[in-house]
Amino acid sequence: MSEKDYQGEHGSGANVSRRTFVAAAGAAGATGLAGCIYGDDGDEDAVVISMGSQTIEDVEDAMPDLLYENGLDDDINLRFSSQEDDSGEQRDHYLSVLEADETEPDLMMVDTGWTNILIERGLIANLTEELDDDSLGRIENDYFEAFTDTARDPDGDLYGLPLFPDYAVMYYNKNYARDAGYDDSDFDEWATNPMTWSEWAELTEEIVDESDAEFGFATQWDIYEGTACCTWNEVMTSWGGAYFGGEDNLAGPVGERPVTVDEEEFIEGLRMMYTFAADEEDEHTHDDYPTGIASDEITSWDEEGARGPFSSGQAAMLRNWPYVVPLTLSPDEDYPFEDTDDLGMMPIPYAVEEGEGAYPGTGGSTSAQGGWHIAMNPNSERQDEALQVMQAMTADDFNLGMLEVIAWLPPKPALFDDEDATDEDAVGDIANYMDTLRVAGEGAMPRPVTDQWPSQVDIIAERVNQAVSGDESPEDAAEQLQGQLEDSEA
Repeated sequence: MSEKDYQGEHGSGANVSRRTFVAAAGAAGATGLAGCIYGDDGDEDAVVISMGSQTIEDVEDAMPDLLYENGLDDDINLRFSSQEDDSGEQRDHYLSVLEADETEPDLMMVDTGWTNILIERGLIANLTEELDDDSLGRIENDYFEAFTDTARDPDGDLYGLPLFPDYAVMYYNKNYARDAGYDDSDFDEWATNPMTWSEWAELTEEIVDESDAEFGFATQWDIYEGTACCTWNEVMTSWGGAYFGGEDNLAGPVGERPVTVDEEEFIEGLRMMYTFAADEEDEHTHDDYPTGIASDEITSWDEEGARGPFSSGQAAMLRNWPYVVPLTLSPDEDYPFEDTDDLGMMPIPYAVEEGEGAYPGTGGSTSAQGGWHIAMNPNSERQDEALQVMQAMTADDFNLGMLEVIAWLPPKPALFDDEDATDEDAVGDIANYMDTLRVAGEGAMPRPVTDQWPSQVDIIAERVNQAVSGDESPEDAAEQLQGQLEDSEA
């Protein structure tokens, strides 16, 4: 899976370099320069921080200054170790390095989607035992809980410093909505008050009928990890369903947790999505939802496949990540969106109220949890200095500074209301959407994070893709997937 799930590749501020976005379709634009060190190669006393090469190009000048300004001792030197920009390749590289007990890098940027694999294998340092009490207290009290939990073990110990989260949202074309009679007062309401799927579907159908939109909804439903971890995970959770009995079982234990996909909530969610993409009613469509508001091409779209029709004005609505903001409002592109008066954002709709789902943590507006942490190499010979780097990263001004530099969303909900975060001159167009992004962060749902998950991804994506494309009924897809996941858990 590429790093498209994080703001470092698809950031959302005016100060993010243009090169960050030119290859938004899949893997990052730059091929990796694995092992290359940015900085003084001769300085063996430097703390080495490892991350994707393209991310380094965006942070190598500003990040050290922000760290020093927020408490890092000036005598501590920093170097950046460049890795492949693809997230999966980074994971494999770190597994190899850590299993070989290498002493460098000292710190690593790690994806929320596979941090738990490093934890399960005992390959990264236990920060609950290593970090100072003040830093641990800030993380416990100030950070997004669901985001932080992706860096914890089942006992609650912390193994990664939450660096920046990423959350999916629903975009809409404000001008098309105005054609249907809606105005700024409606947009303000939509920004922070999630709709039900029924309300949203009715609205989308109305906007298409009253505007030049060719269809209502663009989203990602191809057979790839994004469908399993994110788009379907959001819909399923908003219906009250779960893969393995709810959020308490996302990290396992494998073989002891229930498989819960052949259930009403799972099937009803699939039926709704099939209905959105269906040309007409049939025995598998959902009576409570309109047909045809989504393009039937969603089953072949990933993030960029879905963004294109929305950004060009074909679709009225789009589910996607915050990287869409700077790309769609880019002056370098010929899009019908000139500024934030044209581009709207709202939380993902829901089917059942929060807390009223069939499983723990389900129900309500749900955004897939993306983002990245900083982990420490337990074999590092510079652990004291590396911990100082981490301490500086917990400072509010560091988080706000990185929002300005590279549009990394703050890991703390209170900072979304900070005057610096909502200053368009400082952080770019994303400043106008911080309220919605905070709501999305508060309703985030991580993906399963066991060693088995990478092998389960394609199974899930194929079954739910087949159901929405009409090649299988929702009931058959759920039944087949139930058996496949049970086999994979054995």
